Amino acid sequence: MSEHTDEAVLPREERRVSFAERWALIWRDMKLNHSCYLLLLPFLAFFTAFTVIPVVMALPIGFTDFNMSNFPPNFVGFENFYSLFVEDDIFLIAIRTTLIIAIFTGPISYIMSFLLAWLINELHPALRTFFTIIFYMPTVAGNIYFVWQLIFSGDSYGYLNSIMASLGFGTGAIQWLTDSNYLLYCVVIVHLWVSMGAGFLAMRAGFQSIDKSMYEAGAIEGIRNRGQELIYITIPTMGPQLMFAAVMQIVAMFTADLVGRSLLGFPSTDYKAHTIMTHAYDYGWVRFEMGYASAICFILFLAMLISNEVIQKVLRKYINN
Repeated sequence: MSEHTDEAVLPREERRVSFAERWALIWRDMKLNHSCYLLLLPFLAFFTAFTVIPVVMALPIGFTDFNMSNFPPNFVGFENFYSLFVEDDIFLIAIRTTLIIAIFTGPISYIMSFLLAWLINELHPALRTFFTIIFYMPTVAGNIYFVWQLIFSGDSYGYLNSIMASLGFGTGAIQWLTDSNYLLYCVVIVHLWVSMGAGFLAMRAGFQSIDKSMYEAGAIEGIRNRGQELIYITIPTMGPQLMFAAVMQIVAMFTADLVGRSLLGFPSTDYKAHTIMTHAYDYGWVRFEMGYASAICFILFLAMLISNEVIQKVLRKYINN
């Protein structure tokens, strides 16, 4: 038998596919499913116009001094990126705050989404729908921050202060949303509450799509309890949903901004809840310094891209099943 195996006899997954072959396969798929692509066309057009093009434009604009009043923009090289990491103390605070929110709320929210989707999947179909709506509703509700402002209100009539006083904790009202010692904790709590978004729905769909016969086959092979079913059948089968939920969680945590601004106002006390996205909002929508804001957004994009690659390596063994 020859030492070298001819690539032509290998399955397509096991041999290297050239760029031309890959595009030929994509084009053939598009022709076979042209009606589906036509239905996707409006979304793709908006996604390209308002997401892809701005992301692509962020890098070249980040090398310019562009403040919406000087056109064409003045090329300044790496000056914006140098200022970010060497001269901008607020940006360094924003990095720390973003990492705190991402580290504490990202994994916890991801695990909570999985466990809640697992528990909901065991309920009656009517209860599944009810609890799915209950947990997903905070993501789409418009005035949820008003409720939390009442809970964390700094006067004695605030719900949290009132409860603590009735239980005998503390001697006075705590300024939860203005005291720099507490406000970041409040933001993290609210982030956890609103984190049941698209990732949670993807996991719910993943549990629904598992073939029940796999559990019967697992019982024949020696699986005896629900924990073993979860480890050996459920998680490996839900690889794509787990990957999608992880990507959505990364995007949500690194772009954390609206919760802090809606809950605390802008800027927050001592910039304690100032994230990278808040910094980009400050320079892009308040000061209109688009060159500097684009540099911030590009740094944020690189951070999300690296995190996404790490998550892919961790979950790849499940996705390839």
